[in-house]
Amino acid sequence: MKKWASLLLAGVMAAGLLAGCSGKQEASGGQEESKEETKQAAADEVTKFSISLRTLNFGHVEKSPDINQDKWVKRLEELTKTDLDIRLVPHKEYEQKMAQMFATNDIPDVVQGQGGVTGKEMAGSVEAGVFMPLDDLLQQYGQNLLKKIPKEAWNRMTYQGKIYGIPEWLSNPSRRATWIRKDLLDQTGLPVPKTVDEYLNVLRAFKKLGVENPYMGRQDFKYADTFFGAYDVFPYLSQFEEANGEVQPKFFDSENMMKALSTYKTMYDEGLINKEFATINPTTFKNTILAGKAGIWSMNANELIQWETQLKESVPNAKLEIIPSPVGPDGKGGYYLYGDVNRSYFINAKYKHPEKVVQFLDWMVSDEAEKFFTFGVEGENYTMNGDKIDYKQPTDAQAVDEERYRQSFLWLVQDTTYNKGSLSLTEEGRNLMSVFDNILANEGRDGMEFEPRLEALKKNPDITPLSDTPPPVLITHMVKMVYGQEPIENWSKVIEEWKSKGGKDVLAEANERFQKKEGVFLPRK
Repeated sequence: MKKWASLLLAGVMAAGLLAGCSGKQEASGGQEESKEETKQAAADEVTKFSISLRTLNFGHVEKSPDINQDKWVKRLEELTKTDLDIRLVPHKEYEQKMAQMFATNDIPDVVQGQGGVTGKEMAGSVEAGVFMPLDDLLQQYGQNLLKKIPKEAWNRMTYQGKIYGIPEWLSNPSRRATWIRKDLLDQTGLPVPKTVDEYLNVLRAFKKLGVENPYMGRQDFKYADTFFGAYDVFPYLSQFEEANGEVQPKFFDSENMMKALSTYKTMYDEGLINKEFATINPTTFKNTILAGKAGIWSMNANELIQWETQLKESVPNAKLEIIPSPVGPDGKGGYYLYGDVNRSYFINAKYKHPEKVVQFLDWMVSDEAEKFFTFGVEGENYTMNGDKIDYKQPTDAQAVDEERYRQSFLWLVQDTTYNKGSLSLTEEGRNLMSVFDNILANEGRDGMEFEPRLEALKKNPDITPLSDTPPPVLITHMVKMVYGQEPIENWSKVIEEWKSKGGKDVLAEANERFQKKEGVFLPRK
């Protein structure tokens, strides 16, 4: 009896232990399911963040009544499980609006910059701790970004040893080009011009044909600086050089600067450039060209096909072509070389889910993103024929503008040299890629650049250039000289004025940093 009782007790205890183990397993299983459900819920959760984006003079953007309701923004949100609050910054007032944004502390969760971490538009915000360092976040959530983006671009995003921004990059810094109405050139019977004098002869021939703007000018010489490139005297931020052991801006080369200005004065005097070029804004510049009223101008090469499509609506027989830029005394020419970074993205230090933003931007360099931004939506914009994409590029102006918006404006992180996927589908596209490889790759003017920006430049706006705009004190004299209101021979006096307004401090700081090799980017070619 006692033995039986003992066995019964042992059986009850064993059953209890088994029940306990089973309960633990069920609880453990429940916890695992709960964890998976939590992970799934987190994956399905929509990430909300605000982001500032410059309108970049894109027609589709600036004409939109509400960009956040745009169909492509909605598609992007669906693909990335995001809820974007896009805050547009007007292209023409970009720097002022950015400064206002920082001054009022009304800063979005993500801010788009135009280049490095210490650009003028950033108003010292990175140095002030407004944005968070991203090194750890990139290691954990941005491995595709780290693999795809070149080291040179990351260097531009680094401040005091930490990465603060995620860049949109350029693998080919020679981006701007000289465009010509090839149909008009053919009418003149002249060959493609090479030298400055040959260009002037073509412009004179265009005038005889009745072309309203043989050379299309624009305010501040922006996208109208072709002949400053021929003489290698761009008065821009990245255009310092070493001369006789000293660092100086390239516009200190008075001889060649006066030759460049004399070229523009000849164009002005002979009616080869619009008499009001100094006040022509970007919209008027583009509309005049697309109306068929210009012969030669400068623009980013990757815009060629879209602009030609839009131009043909006004002039069906028009033919656009990119030709080598005019060469100067040294046999070289071309436009300033862009930096390794075109646009960049900074995350507000106060934003609670920065990892989600990094994941969002990391997706931008995926194959899925490339297909979406390049071709749109399968079944609506393209079809698949086996492994081949069947995509018909738009032909009407509005659709072209929309495609450009999707491929360039909305695709935030990419190699912006050109859209290889789209261009490779057509003969025109392949020809444009050849232009990059065989014309632009062989021209362009680079110089010495300082990053972070020279403190002396930050303190003196009147003498501070931008990436593609001369400083205000120079523009005033340059325009007067072209208009014949001031002798071009006075250029040495302009240099002295620049020095007196803070330029001496710029030279001292530039030379000190050059000697110490602190934040100096040397010419690439």
